[in-house]
Amino acid sequence: MQSTVNYLWHTDDLLGQGATASVYKARNKGTSRQKVLVMEYCSSGSLLSVLESPENAFGLPEAEFLVVLRCVVAGMNHLRENSIVHRDIKPGNIMRLVGEAGQSIYKLTDFGAARELDDDEKFISVYGTEEYLHPDMYERAVLRKHQQKAFGVTVDLWSIGVTLYHAATGSLPFVPFGGPRRNKEIMYRITTEKPAGAIAGTQRRENGPLEWSYALPITCQLSMGLQNQLVPILANILEVEQAKCWGFDQFFAETSDILQRVIIHVFSLPQAVLHHIYIHAHNTIAIFLEAVYKQTNVAPQHQEYLFEGHLRVLEPDLSAQHIAHTTASSPLTLFSMAAETPKGLAFRDPALDIPKFMPKVDLQADYNTAKGVLGAGYQALRLAQALLAGQELMLRGLHWFMETLQATCRRTLEVTRMALLFLSSSLGAERFSDTARMPDIQELKRVTELRSKLRDVAEVLSRLPHNITEIQTNLSSLSSELVKNRDQVHEDRSIQQIQCCLDKMHLIYKQFKKSRMRPGLGYNEEQIHKLDKVNFSHLAKRLLQVFQEECVQKYQTSLVTLGNWMRSVHEARNRLRLVGCSVAAYSTEAQGFQESLSKILDQLSHQLQDSIKGAQASSPPISPYSSSSLKDLGLHMEELYEDMKLLAFDLQDNNRMIEGLGRVQSAPDV
Repeated sequence: MQSTVNYLWHTDDLLGQGATASVYKARNKGTSRQKVLVMEYCSSGSLLSVLESPENAFGLPEAEFLVVLRCVVAGMNHLRENSIVHRDIKPGNIMRLVGEAGQSIYKLTDFGAARELDDDEKFISVYGTEEYLHPDMYERAVLRKHQQKAFGVTVDLWSIGVTLYHAATGSLPFVPFGGPRRNKEIMYRITTEKPAGAIAGTQRRENGPLEWSYALPITCQLSMGLQNQLVPILANILEVEQAKCWGFDQFFAETSDILQRVIIHVFSLPQAVLHHIYIHAHNTIAIFLEAVYKQTNVAPQHQEYLFEGHLRVLEPDLSAQHIAHTTASSPLTLFSMAAETPKGLAFRDPALDIPKFMPKVDLQADYNTAKGVLGAGYQALRLAQALLAGQELMLRGLHWFMETLQATCRRTLEVTRMALLFLSSSLGAERFSDTARMPDIQELKRVTELRSKLRDVAEVLSRLPHNITEIQTNLSSLSSELVKNRDQVHEDRSIQQIQCCLDKMHLIYKQFKKSRMRPGLGYNEEQIHKLDKVNFSHLAKRLLQVFQEECVQKYQTSLVTLGNWMRSVHEARNRLRLVGCSVAAYSTEAQGFQESLSKILDQLSHQLQDSIKGAQASSPPISPYSSSSLKDLGLHMEELYEDMKLLAFDLQDNNRMIEGLGRVQSAPDV
């Protein structure tokens, strides 16, 4: 225990260490007239301690990063409303609490360097931590170069930019060879020579060139949807020239714009990738479709969506609020009308980021190496989970789409059968088979011609059900293969194997973390330490082996299989569309023939009625035909009249069937 007149603390209650002091959790022994700086106790450490955890070696998960962004923006907004410049913003000064619902709450702390300063005021004193310092302040504070330059409130924006980059990636944005504190001149060069738009700079070898990055690294856990919103902000606050750097008003406007957006989860089957689409709730669906196009390269007119197994028709003029509530495990599934080969999730092999232990025992170096290996192991776990989830979404989305195609097959088959029923009804009664014995009437020739065309249409349509049945058979075969693959995915145990390795590695890491604080190890402890290093390396090797052989290879195989299935589905779909178009076209053509036939028969019916009435009311005219011929003609005319009445009744039924065909054919198709 340690104590002063008024305070009592234990040396084990160390909360943090900085360049100038150590911070302990203390208890007040009594009243005092001395002035003290009192801060809220945050029991969950700082943002820096969160980032130093191996789980976050490559940055925070997206949901946690958004919490950090929201809290930092809110804290800075409060400071600016009160004309305060912080001057030492960094992850170590952003403390973490856990709320009642288990959510993270981050708070800006340590106002020892803060002072009141309006937007148009300057200060000349230098404070802060060098990795997060604005380059002008870094030049004077670290390089000890005398200058008369004054600084404004936007120096906090630079520190926020470095902090947000660190939170998003797990690394600092500006890193000279050997590290920021070993190569200070190059560190200054990187920050001051940074091109416009660049958000990071690195020197990979001694005296090597400076390499610039204009995007976040591929290892970052943030979605492309969020990265597209965040990178322009980082580029404009990590700007050395004060005239080009954003002010706080624009920073608050742009970050608030991100935080006010909603996330629509979209799984793109053409890419086999899950996307986060950031839009405002008041945006139209047309804006959403364009945002999807920017991330997937699937044009709006080619986008089709399924949600939970059902077609989701998105009307461009409607509000985005009409889009279903989605999650990463229950996204909209995007299908493209244009056949493409799925590329899958792009990622960096975690094995490339695994350091190796030095042969000799060095407690600090061994701890750092174990931390790096463990961080890469957690990255492998996240990737394995993403790859497995991607396979599940692929298979599930394709299964749903096949189901919609099967439904379309059934609907098209129904339409075809209705069309054939309609035609058979029109052609079933051979009422005009003996018209050759009748007088040469032009209308009757036209009737015969139309009936011949209807027979041709019926013959073509009669072949279509076979084509539809063949498509259904192919889809059923694909569905069976798909179900087998889904069962294999559900039975996969690679995630559990990787997690088991990580759990064992984490126990060794904790021991290394504890040992590094000691001045040295005894002989027996050192031998155990060496054995732990060997076991740790074996576990890491096993973890990577499972990741490569059980996760990556299966995923790549599934992409090839998905590509083959997608091509088969596109082929089946195109064939089905052709059949549907044929049914619609021939049905329309048949309807036209039927209407013409109906008009002609109606005219003949009236003519026959008039002729029969005229023959009954007057004496027989002089005719070149014999009396027996006239008698036969009269009988034929009477029979034809009766047939006309029956046919007119059939035509009414047929017209009702045609209307039904039109309604079914106009139903939404895939």
